[in-house]
Amino acid sequence: MIKNLVRVYNLGHQRYSPTWELQKMVASHVHAKVERGEEPGHTLLLVQHDPVYTIGLRQSEYTLAEEERLKALGADFQRTNRGGLITFLGPGQLTAYPILHLASFAKGIKWYVCALERTVIRTCQMLDVLAETSPHTGVWVKDKKICALGIQGRHVTTHGLAFNCNIDLQWFDHIIPCGIKDKGVTSLSTELKRDVTVEEVTPIFLQMFSDIFNCEMVMEGTLEDIKK
Repeated sequence: MIKNLVRVYNLGHQRYSPTWELQKMVASHVHAKVERGEEPGHTLLLVQHDPVYTIGLRQSEYTLAEEERLKALGADFQRTNRGGLITFLGPGQLTAYPILHLASFAKGIKWYVCALERTVIRTCQMLDVLAETSPHTGVWVKDKKICALGIQGRHVTTHGLAFNCNIDLQWFDHIIPCGIKDKGVTSLSTELKRDVTVEEVTPIFLQMFSDIFNCEMVMEGTLEDIKK
């Protein structure tokens, strides 16, 4: 069986808004290639965002006043079309956006969410952190979330996951992360009591992604390359 090829772009540190525009552009290209019967051009974007609070489709409870309160903390605020409620994205967090044509993997959206969770759980295991799923979406260490998931798209996927490495967890104190009360947030650095950087975690994550998704991964160039 021929493995799907996934092109990986490490974008470094980026603001949320241009990265979201980039996702939409790449997703449009994938749609077009599939319709033409070409290789889809599956893509995985890796990024560390400048501080930003993002919300999903259920936006009614996040008023303009709430938006201004959070922006006053020094973070951006973005309304998006992903699933899930509010979360924080920032430096020290491995944020991954798989832009995949799901039918190429012969799987559905439920499988996709579970595959992303398994990828993170195995990455944690490789670092000697015991992580698991719960009735709530995402990956947890006991009752604390270490990785949030929020996705969109049943044909070509956008959005993805945010995996806490050495992020400043105080940013989460100002919200109810993912709208889940009485639950905490943690990071690899907190659990291992040492500084665990995004750079340390990334190659492990990519290997686990390749194993779970049974794909071949190729590291590509810069943000400018992907726009060509």
